[in-house]
Amino acid sequence: MRICRKYGIKSTIKYSNSGCTRQAKNPQYIAENILNREFTAERPNEKWLTDVTEFHYYIELEKHKVYLSAILDLYDRRIVSYVINDSNNNALVFETFDAAVRDNPDAHPLFHSDRGFQYTNRVFHAKLELAGMKQSMSRVAKCIDNGPMEGFWGILKRERYYGKRFTSRKELVKMIADYIEYYNTKRLQRNLGVLTPMEKHEIYLQAV
Repeated sequence: MRICRKYGIKSTIKYSNSGCTRQAKNPQYIAENILNREFTAERPNEKWLTDVTEFHYYIELEKHKVYLSAILDLYDRRIVSYVINDSNNNALVFETFDAAVRDNPDAHPLFHSDRGFQYTNRVFHAKLELAGMKQSMSRVAKCIDNGPMEGFWGILKRERYYGKRFTSRKELVKMIADYIEYYNTKRLQRNLGVLTPMEKHEIYLQAV
């Protein structure tokens, strides 16, 4: 503490998460919680998690938002795909999913999300079925059912977002994109054997 005070070093703070799993007002499709908090996988593209989170930036005193949708692989914890948009809508989630399928055409994972309106949309469920994926959903008000995805949001925001004030959309979007690249390719994780997500991914591919 003395050394930190001397050099002006302050730790980041983990803020409480108010964005827990909620039920869409008019869900068209509800899936069971098949994942059931089994947050391990034996190979890439066996289990994918997804969610949407928001970020703020300011133009003078006016607050604006951008939304980040991402898909995380439970085997190597890599971010499979992500999309940043100004609106939290169906297109945001659909584009994220389409990008993941395009980059992983042979993947047929269990696909887990909360019960947000995009994921309970009948069209989205049809997209999953067409891709040969089974859908799983968190229970209402059970954030831990999607724990690793929520954990990624916390890591990103503590390391690059909390305590900062972004004054342009371009600056904020660049931060998010740069961090995801850093997270996938440079940030070592102890639970991966002190490897990056992409190192873990590549080692598996080389072994099969």
